[in-house]
Amino acid sequence: MRAWTVPELGEPADVLRLDEVADPQPAPSQLLVRVRAAAANFPDVLMCRGEYQVKPELPFTPGVELCGEVVATGAEVTEFAAGDRVIGGAAIPAGGFAELALMEQATTFHAPRALDDAQAASFYIGYQTGWFGLHRRAQLRPGETLLVHAAAGGVGSAAVQLGKAAGATVIGVVGGPAKAEVAHSLGADIVVDRGGEDFVDVVKQATDGRGADVVYDPVGGETYRRSTKCIAFEGRIIIVGFAGGELQQAALNHALVKNYSILGLHWGLYNSKDPQAVRQCHEELTRLADDGLVAPVVSEQLPLGDVASGVQRLADGETVGRVALVAGLPERQAV
Repeated sequence: MRAWTVPELGEPADVLRLDEVADPQPAPSQLLVRVRAAAANFPDVLMCRGEYQVKPELPFTPGVELCGEVVATGAEVTEFAAGDRVIGGAAIPAGGFAELALMEQATTFHAPRALDDAQAASFYIGYQTGWFGLHRRAQLRPGETLLVHAAAGGVGSAAVQLGKAAGATVIGVVGGPAKAEVAHSLGADIVVDRGGEDFVDVVKQATDGRGADVVYDPVGGETYRRSTKCIAFEGRIIIVGFAGGELQQAALNHALVKNYSILGLHWGLYNSKDPQAVRQCHEELTRLADDGLVAPVVSEQLPLGDVASGVQRLADGETVGRVALVAGLPERQAV
């Protein structure tokens, strides 16, 4: 089969290589799937660079999230059968940027029928992260104000839709007019283009000075520091990641003075700490998808041969919405 492999660490465009490799073989707890679509995520970028907490042995195939059709199952797999359309996490090193991939039964789910393959491939990580962050960690309530950073990105776009579905007023922060259009299309009530506006001022004006009840921060650094200037009394800041490249540094005396909470979110831990909650979350998200309340915005659908360039655009912050490999698309002809 064909698969993108990482034989050395570096920027995705420099190290990803499309190779012919042996078909992966499922372990007893695994499924072998034909990849229908695989979404690009920032962990794929970090794994290429060697900066992610999971450091697979070289060479490996990235693509941590996918939609696939079950081809074969290991001896211990009881919930799925050949032909099932599924979504979930890939069993790295046999990731989703390939014609075939491996998935663990514990982190595999039936794909929502309301979503096409590219949307389904983009549904697992971002929407589960958003749901656990907003509902399990922050206890978001109807009528509250939610501030979402990187609102047109993978996890941010999911948070916007989930916030609206929960009855919150959503303020989305983006970088550039194209991303502002995406945030509006997702349902954000107010969209701030950080290139020309100060989100702190916008939040204070929109809330009559009270501030945002919940801040969803996958960016970190200066974005986090500025968010503390517009957090409401008893507000909650959810630390989702640091895509901006700088880790958040919390001034705890400031949290004490303003009575706000700083909540860490490592969604992947729920797969081992509370797997039943993950399955219940998938059921709730599927219901929301069926009701038309949530659906990933996939702005780029790429053939297998264009994956490296798509992952690099994600790394460079140039993507709008989600970027996904979709099986069966025609590949560019060499000139």
